[in-house]
Amino acid sequence: MRPVHTALAVLVAAVWGVNFVVIQIGLGHFPPLLLSALRFLAAALPAVFFVGPPKVAWKWVLGVGAALGIAKFGLLFTGMAAGMPAGLSSLVLQVQAVFTAVLAAAVLRERPGPVRLAGMAVALAGIAVAAADGGASGPVLGFTLVVAAAACWGVSNVLTRKAAPPDALNFMVWVCTVPVLPLLVLSLLLEGPERDLAALRALDWSGVGVIAYVAWISTVFGFGAWGYLLRRYPASAVAPFSLLVPVFGMSSAALVLDEGVSGPRWVAAVLLVGGVALTSLAPARPRTGAGPGRSGGHAGAAEQVPSPSPSPSPSSFPSPSSVSAGNPPAGAAASPGP
Repeated sequence: MRPVHTALAVLVAAVWGVNFVVIQIGLGHFPPLLLSALRFLAAALPAVFFVGPPKVAWKWVLGVGAALGIAKFGLLFTGMAAGMPAGLSSLVLQVQAVFTAVLAAAVLRERPGPVRLAGMAVALAGIAVAAADGGASGPVLGFTLVVAAAACWGVSNVLTRKAAPPDALNFMVWVCTVPVLPLLVLSLLLEGPERDLAALRALDWSGVGVIAYVAWISTVFGFGAWGYLLRRYPASAVAPFSLLVPVFGMSSAALVLDEGVSGPRWVAAVLLVGGVALTSLAPARPRTGAGPGRSGGHAGAAEQVPSPSPSPSPSSFPSPSSVSAGNPPAGAAASPGP
């Protein structure tokens, strides 16, 4: 990759890592489901009027919007509101790469090879260590909700692979329109209109800054830049940068929120990041009956994720260039971004 594009990839990873800290700050201003709804509303408007109509069938936009926007982010924000630390959330969420690989094997018939299976085992060992550490120092419910969010991210990654959108930014913007009303309704039902109205009445510049960051910088810029990189380079060249997301997430949480990092958490980080790397970057075995150069679509950049993330992002979108290159890694098709 050219130096300028390497710098862009690192910048996106930093933006997504710091995003967990911004979310934590935002939860001091808004209830979690309301914050998630406002994030998607701001990301969709006014961008939806400039990106053109969706370039894939509506069933994929609705499916990914439900899995990624309503389920994944609703669970993530709620888990963090329940006490899950921002740094640990940025780390645990990366187990989405394992869920993506498992679901891709079951739904897309992408058989994981021995290296990918080993990576999944290592990543799960990291989750076990993080769970043991979190059980001793943090809320079990919050940890469980973040793991569930990672599973929903895996579902959205597989759906995105099936959709194979030719324009990641266009797809992401339209996906952002789907969760707004459902999240607002859930917020009214579960968090209460009084709490929502109180948060909106107390809106200040700090709250506006949180929404602007998570919507425009993390979502629109992050996913757009990640998709740009995936269109220029193979997923295998871009995906490794997603492993920097928990590094930036944990370090920024330590600096800004004064979150301590215990010895077991460092062990969990090494195991999880190493396992995700093996799971995401190991080549997948061809699907039964798949011809050369056919992948059946994939989740790309931002959910792209090439990043496994990463997927997280995304929390997850594909690029035509990586599709034409053959079967991308399951985790690599999604986005590492939160």
